[in-house]
Amino acid sequence: MLTSQKMRSLSPELDPLRLGTSWTPEELALPQVFVESTFGDSHPGSCHLDRLTDAVLRGIRDAGGRGARYFCTDMCDGESQGTDGINYSLASREMIANMIEIQANATPFDAGVFIASCDKGLPGNLMGLARVNIPSVVVCGGTMSAGPELLTLEQLGMYSARFERGEIDAARLEWAKRNACPGCGACSFIGTASTMQIMAEALGLALPGSALLPASGPDIDDCAYRAGRRAAELAREGTRPRDIVTRESFENAIMVHAAISGSTNALLHLPAIAHELGIEIDSDTFDRLHRGAHWLLDIRPAGRWPAEFFSYAGGVPAIMEEIKDSLHLDAPTVTGRTLGENLAELRSCGYYDRCRELLEDANRRYGLSLTREDIIRPYSRPLGTDGSIAVLRGNLAPEGAVIKHTACPREMFRAVLRARPFDSEEECLDAVLHHRVKRGDAVFIRYEGPKASGMPEMFYTSEAISSDAELGRAIALITDGRFSGASTGPVIGHVSPEAQAGGPIALVEDGDLIEIDISARRLAIVGVGGERRSAEEIDAVLAERRRHWRPKPRKYRSGALRLFGEHAASPMKGAYLEFDD
Repeated sequence: MLTSQKMRSLSPELDPLRLGTSWTPEELALPQVFVESTFGDSHPGSCHLDRLTDAVLRGIRDAGGRGARYFCTDMCDGESQGTDGINYSLASREMIANMIEIQANATPFDAGVFIASCDKGLPGNLMGLARVNIPSVVVCGGTMSAGPELLTLEQLGMYSARFERGEIDAARLEWAKRNACPGCGACSFIGTASTMQIMAEALGLALPGSALLPASGPDIDDCAYRAGRRAAELAREGTRPRDIVTRESFENAIMVHAAISGSTNALLHLPAIAHELGIEIDSDTFDRLHRGAHWLLDIRPAGRWPAEFFSYAGGVPAIMEEIKDSLHLDAPTVTGRTLGENLAELRSCGYYDRCRELLEDANRRYGLSLTREDIIRPYSRPLGTDGSIAVLRGNLAPEGAVIKHTACPREMFRAVLRARPFDSEEECLDAVLHHRVKRGDAVFIRYEGPKASGMPEMFYTSEAISSDAELGRAIALITDGRFSGASTGPVIGHVSPEAQAGGPIALVEDGDLIEIDISARRLAIVGVGGERRSAEEIDAVLAERRRHWRPKPRKYRSGALRLFGEHAASPMKGAYLEFDD
């Protein structure tokens, strides 16, 4: 018996309440499908999801089911940048997962469709569906088109920094603001939103070829419709996320992450999703799988083209075809077939012909002449051969820190720099913009981890540095906070333990010497007062500093960020909420 029908037998109020919500008597006996979305007027990535929800409902109906709409709108990191609003970003992931758990368990359903586009909406939905563990399909909300001159939103930080330095006038900055977001969908670069859409498909929870479809085009509506049909089928089959997603599924996703040069925020989200499924994925898993992996995707911010072109080149299936010797092709997926079987079907059903038509149309619209291989490189001709991220360790980050080395200048792959610590992003950004930071500095932003302030992004500071012709190749930015998926330059984040938890980053002082060695995966304090010291001497200095260190007063004394700060795990574990047993 379906779960919904068992519930009807236990609760005599359920049927009349459904009837009062416009259900018909006949629909009460159908498979009941929970349709969750982050729809809302919150940002371009969510304002169109009502349209996809309608397509999902049609698919459910045509497959003999009845859908019910639920909503948990997400916030927009971009709209919150530069304010304390960004502190709520990572915590919102937990709240979305909590709300899904509440909604789906309060009135049990037979299956679910989860619709989201962006940074915390998608991982929050993936965590939530893992907790609820009903038969589920993910619908990705797609990507927006690029603006004139192929302008995309991640370039706004660069425009703003150039304006602050007097390099462009207010009119040019205003032009960029007015044209960077020409429509709905996730921002058109491989930031966190795009990365997590790709991860949902790579995990086997979204239909093949569904990640980063143009949000304003017809293909995404058809995909949503098919997802609704598939959810109704899954309700009858009973296949659940924990039957589909395995450790091998996560390894597949991480290999795809390496090939696309995905956002460093995936190191927060994939371990947190795995945790909900009872699977342990840590930063060492990322580092191990990225070593020797081929980076293939020439999409911004590390590459040249807007993310709109990803699906035109074949999307996730095309990436997987190039790296399939490194994938677990027997991994199950939401289609009921294995990953390898899905790829074989796409080769035979005209999928790549459709992609080629879309690329030709885009070339006409933008006056380009791109081929598929200009966007997704062949495995034999990669952009890089050591993945895209590295996990660094040392006496500065005993639990690890993360760098996206594909976006880092080669000059900074190995360096010894002078420490310049700041206890907030605001102080640091002001120093960078007004040239109080010099070549050879290791600029620290600390007390921005999850326990201190919610772990906001350091986007404006990273953009101010990377867009500076002098500093962009001569200093490093190191933080216990995190970075936008759009960030470029010599930036190292997620330093763990964080400063508020007493990590060594809290003990760094002006003039300490900081060694960065990406190849050796090393991040360490190697000197004091500008002079090299032995490891034993450094340990003694840090021990003495620790005797005098005290945590800062709690920034948030109530509400969601108080809860998050008290219970967030280490960034290198995923910063999910953990509680004492």
